[in-house]
Amino acid sequence: MQNRLIPKTGDELSPLGFGAMRLPQKNGKIDRTKARELIYYAIDNGVNFIDTAYLYGDSESFLGEILTPEIRSKVKICTKLPSINVRKYEDMEELLDEQLNRLQIDCIDYYLIHAVDLKTINRLIKRDLVKFINKAKADGKIRHVGFSYHGPKDEFEEAIDAYDWDVVLIQYNYFDDNVQISTEGIEYAASKGMGIFVMEPLKGGILAGNMPKEAEEIFKKANPNKSNAQWAMEWVLNNKNVTCALSGMNSLEQLVENLDIANKTSPLSMSFEDIETIELVKRVMINSLKINCSTCGYCMPCPQGVNIPICLRVYNEKYLFGYTGFINDALFDYYQYVGGIMGSEGNAGKCNGCGKCLRKCPQKLDIPAELEKVKKEFEVPGYKYILLFVQNIGFPLYRRVVRILNR
Repeated sequence: MQNRLIPKTGDELSPLGFGAMRLPQKNGKIDRTKARELIYYAIDNGVNFIDTAYLYGDSESFLGEILTPEIRSKVKICTKLPSINVRKYEDMEELLDEQLNRLQIDCIDYYLIHAVDLKTINRLIKRDLVKFINKAKADGKIRHVGFSYHGPKDEFEEAIDAYDWDVVLIQYNYFDDNVQISTEGIEYAASKGMGIFVMEPLKGGILAGNMPKEAEEIFKKANPNKSNAQWAMEWVLNNKNVTCALSGMNSLEQLVENLDIANKTSPLSMSFEDIETIELVKRVMINSLKINCSTCGYCMPCPQGVNIPICLRVYNEKYLFGYTGFINDALFDYYQYVGGIMGSEGNAGKCNGCGKCLRKCPQKLDIPAELEKVKKEFEVPGYKYILLFVQNIGFPLYRRVVRILNR
């Protein structure tokens, strides 16, 4: 891969970074064998940047287990201070020390203030954030500092100017290219020599999976050999100001495809025709996507047990892919994933409107209102009785038939 330079730090980073938020799971925990194989494969093939966070389950501890000194010398580690956990100055020092212990390292290469807007940055500055950063750098606990931005685009430049940051992490893809960050905002950060990391380049996988029929036809007509993921990742990496796109890869197939894309895509390499193709697809998506959710999971956990990302994802997919009829794939997915058939219940009807999710949502969605839409869509009259039937009769019968057919 053609590495990209961060002027302020002097580091040359791979255009593809490994995001540890969506590592492969087994029984609700990181599948350590598969995740280790993926990360080692990525490093062996040129990836030199790994991103994690205090709030990403036990991913910090997992990385501490697998990144031996020899492997550690090949990569830069990025993790994040959970701003939501900071109430006083001492919290920052305690959290950093805990993260160093989890990662089993003495110094973190890139330390980001997690999930902030301008208001949060100013709140932390009042709690001596600048003093904390300067002390952590002086003590050799962190090398470079930045923040992951989750605020409105018109406050981005002011957030950049709040401190002499080295890097910034932004949500950026061809669908969300003007939601939290404008092109001008990216150029402003780049003018200061900052590294620009991108989260959600595939919008939580939405831009890599099946697309609305009209969108698929546009892509296939332009180039039948390109995957949806390739279109999306190329668009992000085509931006000359983007340092590294972080992808939460949980299968070897995803990793190999992304490595191939990163190897082939250099800044400003996309043709005008390809950029126009993506604009056409974006218009189709805008007309089809009902809720602008990236399934990042920051809204979780819900006190009432609602699986918010899955509820909103299934609702979106019904309209994105044109599912019709009383019994359709979206309804089946809803019963399967949040109805309790494949695990715990997390249906939208459990929401009591407490609003604790509102301040955590990067997209600033009115989540209780959106969940009410989901409830009306899927929890039809007699929902509980239908669910009981599916759980106790329909699904066991289905599994029995599958077993017989597979003998």
